[in-house]
Amino acid sequence: MLEKFNILLGVTGGIAAYKAVDLASKLAVGGADVNTIMTDNACRFVGPKSFEAVTGSAVFTDMWSSPEQFRFGHISLADWADIVVVAPATANIIAKIAHGICDDLLSTTVCACWPQIESGAVLMAPAMNNKMWANQAVQSNVETIKKMGVRTVGPADGRLACGTEGLGRMSEPKDILEAIEQIASKITKA
Repeated sequence: MLEKFNILLGVTGGIAAYKAVDLASKLAVGGADVNTIMTDNACRFVGPKSFEAVTGSAVFTDMWSSPEQFRFGHISLADWADIVVVAPATANIIAKIAHGICDDLLSTTVCACWPQIESGAVLMAPAMNNKMWANQAVQSNVETIKKMGVRTVGPADGRLACGTEGLGRMSEPKDILEAIEQIASKITKA
């Protein structure tokens, strides 16, 4: 179902970043071409080589990439992507997107993905502590991105990394994949 689709996977600094490797693998197995952008904090949880291994593509980690990667700047990545997925989507990246803050490769690239946002081809899978998820500022930012056209999947209820139970757990990769397939079903590909 995802053959011929270019999917840009953004990975942020949450413990759920390990699940994003499984998601990237499922996307590649489904026939999608996957490029991954990782924030600095995401790299603290899982290494770029894990994504490279399952997607067969380079991973982008900063705005100032090496000369051989120059053609894949934030605008090129935005132009390349049919669908943009951010998983996990921390409170930080949600706030950046809601307010147009562009201070790293991922936030800058997503900001340049306005056509995908307007067409509903940007998906975020929130993941954070249940108290953070319940924070009024976070909820306001989530509503803002939804009004812009960003879709969300989750969060789920369950055991969180801090050991508590509650709403904030990133949706499972299979559920995120289903949401991506729903988006893809509405896009006409040549």
